[in-house]
Amino acid sequence: MKQYDRVLFVAQSGTCRAPMAAGILKEQTLKHPVEIEARGLVVLFPEPLNQKAEAVMISNGISMETYRSTQLTEEDFGDHTLVLVMEQSQRDKVLEKYENANPADVYVLTDLTGDELEILDPYGGTLQSYGLCYETMRKTIRKLAALLNETEDRKEEETWEK
Repeated sequence: MKQYDRVLFVAQSGTCRAPMAAGILKEQTLKHPVEIEARGLVVLFPEPLNQKAEAVMISNGISMETYRSTQLTEEDFGDHTLVLVMEQSQRDKVLEKYENANPADVYVLTDLTGDELEILDPYGGTLQSYGLCYETMRKTIRKLAALLNETEDRKEEETWEK
């Protein structure tokens, strides 16, 4: 995997899984500075984090009270931006709708980390289902952080070899 300076998590409305993933990744130790953001595929107006998602994040020590959902745009794509969606159908939508989206930089989060199942949308479920989503996502995000750090380690080794 190449080195990315920016990671964008993208889900349907940008009020639950994408910001949760961004919040979790921001808590991880990364070996180089990475801009971490969340976007939605359908954002009619900026909304705060889903209340149940926010409750789960707060109970895990992550505050997101200033978060507001933002629509994914053509300007969000770039050579050093990794775009991570939650479902294959979302990846298909991103690649179909956005000309600037490079298939080599757009992944289903769990495909990239080698996990078997996609991160299920807890929307409309119980607080417990949001908690389960958080726990699943946290394990996946830890793998993502390791991948991002592995890329940085390889870059350092190449620098030393020159």
